[in-house]
Amino acid sequence: MSDHREATRAYYDEFSRSYEAHRRPADPYGYHALLDDIEVSLTAQYGTGHDLLECGCGTGLLLERFTTFARSAKGLDLSPGMLAVARERGLDVIEGSVTHLPFPNASFDVTCSFKVLAHVPDIGLALAEMARVTRPGGVVLAEFYNPLSLRGLLKRFGPDQRINDTTKESDVYTRFDPPWRIKKILPPSLVLENARGVRIVTPAAAVMRVPVLRDVLRHLEWALADTPAKFFAGFYVAVLRKLPL
Repeated sequence: MSDHREATRAYYDEFSRSYEAHRRPADPYGYHALLDDIEVSLTAQYGTGHDLLECGCGTGLLLERFTTFARSAKGLDLSPGMLAVARERGLDVIEGSVTHLPFPNASFDVTCSFKVLAHVPDIGLALAEMARVTRPGGVVLAEFYNPLSLRGLLKRFGPDQRINDTTKESDVYTRFDPPWRIKKILPPSLVLENARGVRIVTPAAAVMRVPVLRDVLRHLEWALADTPAKFFAGFYVAVLRKLPL
């Protein structure tokens, strides 16, 4: 295994101990709940009644929700620590890397990945693998970290955030890809069909703890997610269609 993958695995194994501390159900109206809701809504548009794979499923918070509308929902993650929690939820998960997916060609109608591809140096290989396991005419939902965003600026110029006393965010590789770069890194079998923006106007996660402001920001994020403002979202979800044979 490469040094990068070892470092990423160690980071998320450590992170798995506190990963859900500020997520639903602990904070059902907070920052992470908002992001999850917008991502799940988009996935439901394409995945309802279909076979779905989530690459980088973590502890299964999203995957568990995908099981409520998909015909089948499988998950993959590099971190045994994260997968242990997902298995406690009774989810169908497997250990593996998005750059070497352990599934046959054309296994799924929808292949999705949220907050994972930003930690993959060989993004082209990851997208090619996601395309390979997706059926012709199916959809790949690929979320990118966007440097043209409030979040991107904070990550670039702000302090390095810690996940605990010994581990900080800079311990794992992170890339930022602007929306216009996406078409350049796609494999030939995928075409950019649409996109959704997540976290467009929310300046920081902490503001979602303020009741009235939280409600205003939640309304604005939903209202702007599918408008041209998505180009300034912290998380840019590309809707990629696999070409028919």
